[in-house]
Amino acid sequence: MSEEICIKKGLLPLSKLYGWAVRVRNMWFDCGILTSEQFSVPVISIGNLAVGGTGKTPHTEYLIRLLSKKYRVAVLSRGYRRRTSGFLLADGQSTAQSVGDEPFQMFRKFPEATVAVDGNRRRGIKRLLALPVNQRPEVILLDDAYQHRYVKPSLSILLTSCQRLFSKDELLPAGRLREPAAQSNRAHIVICTKCDEDLSEHDLLALSEQIPLHKQQQLYFTGYHYKGLLPVFPDSTPVKKESLERLQKEAYSLLMVAGLALPEDMAAYLKNYTEDLQTLIFPDHHHFSKHDVEKIAAQFAAIKNEKKMLITSEKDAVRLMGSPFISETLKSELYYLPIRVVFCNNQEELFTKKIEEHVTNFKGNRSLA
Repeated sequence: MSEEICIKKGLLPLSKLYGWAVRVRNMWFDCGILTSEQFSVPVISIGNLAVGGTGKTPHTEYLIRLLSKKYRVAVLSRGYRRRTSGFLLADGQSTAQSVGDEPFQMFRKFPEATVAVDGNRRRGIKRLLALPVNQRPEVILLDDAYQHRYVKPSLSILLTSCQRLFSKDELLPAGRLREPAAQSNRAHIVICTKCDEDLSEHDLLALSEQIPLHKQQQLYFTGYHYKGLLPVFPDSTPVKKESLERLQKEAYSLLMVAGLALPEDMAAYLKNYTEDLQTLIFPDHHHFSKHDVEKIAAQFAAIKNEKKMLITSEKDAVRLMGSPFISETLKSELYYLPIRVVFCNNQEELFTKKIEEHVTNFKGNRSLA
């Protein structure tokens, strides 16, 4: 359920100035002073109004799994904090540093999908559509593109965390919103994310009443299903899949290392399986330096319990696996916690039908149905 949101009231005057600038920009798009471009294939945008922490990557991965069964799917991201520029296709030489951690994560997990990065999404789409016919995507997923209005998606999915609904938040810097809550009207689908699996009908209804919707919008609720622990370095780890239940039974101490927008979610989950959870938190999308790795190693070595494990997020794992500073000892103890999206209240079939109908009925894709 949604919680009391901390608003920095002293910064509200700055939020008003920021909001004025955002409203002017949106007005220019609405009036046609700035133009949005549409494309000949379905372009599905997954984004949010807030700054991080709503689960864009797991939901994008859900759509890849769903659509790649029938279509050639491409994911286009800006590649936040990558050390390259311009348009870049992920390939066998790519790293988290070259394409960004989230695109690299998706590239590794879904070899059947094309993954590309470009800060200019319009240019990125054109480059994808210029690929040879047998590689050209039939569906394009735009990761974190709700504010990128130079592209008009054929379907726009807006995410909001149930712990911090956009309707209860404020604009930056007092709150975490990048746009006013009223801009949710551009979305076709709204998904309330990070819900508990055991939410009752009453709880879901209470959440629904707090999310303003237009008649054409559909609301869904999702949570996360954690899939056990997997080694970041499989070649250095004898156990290829680990169980949190076993660690709990044997009273393991856990050190969680995370560079996430909201590491509290992961910490809260792990606390269910240990009496001794220690955390080492870095900024979101953090690239781990030699000093960082030494700090991790020192804190892990200081845990007195001989039964201990080092756990990180899936997003952090793709950055850590490229680090030249991690010792063989740490490699053998380092696991990550993969997550998958699950729909609440038996909504998965409805959502799947909505997405499949959109792609099948899209005018540029009828021949592919």
